[in-house]
Amino acid sequence: MLEVEMKFAGVDFGPMERRLAEWGARPGPLLQEADHYFNAPDRDFAQTDEALRLRRVGPANFVTYKGPKRDLQTKTRTEVEVPLAEGDRAAEDFIRLLTHLGYRPVAVVRKRRRIFHLERAGFPVAVSLDEVEGLGRFVELEVQASEKRMAAARAAVQKLAAELGLTASERRSYLELLLAADSKGDAVPSRTARRKDRHDSPRRRHR
Repeated sequence: MLEVEMKFAGVDFGPMERRLAEWGARPGPLLQEADHYFNAPDRDFAQTDEALRLRRVGPANFVTYKGPKRDLQTKTRTEVEVPLAEGDRAAEDFIRLLTHLGYRPVAVVRKRRRIFHLERAGFPVAVSLDEVEGLGRFVELEVQASEKRMAAARAAVQKLAAELGLTASERRSYLELLLAADSKGDAVPSRTARRKDRHDSPRRRHR
């Protein structure tokens, strides 16, 4: 499947929640997510525009691979996600497995997220209101689509963004933004709990 996504920074959640409620969007629970990112032993994901992460949502664990972005307007890319067993032990064992294979931990991105669900142009859309530690507030619009329906999904996401008054899409991932903020000293180290590979130079960090 393809992930078709657009992200916008500095959004006021109040008006956004009211607009989504007017449309009958279904709000999910408030989630606490921690995304552990890794770089590969055989190539630099910062150069290939790929990503590998372990996402922890409460006791739940998910492994996600993301391929390179496909266009300059949205974050359309291949996404493969596999659930793991629940709990700390499963997460720790998987991280240990990756490190034995030569994968290097790069950073942990932590956020509070509430997802609103609605439908646009025949696609289920997830609208995520995210508060990312060290970065601030963002809105993400996401659709999952097959290769055949990629263009239609992209158009649906772009139209929804316009309807919500969202402009100036941010194509960088939260990880890229956090590493950039960290390099400038703008992030909040005590709360982001980042882990970076001491062998990675600033130009060779994972996305």
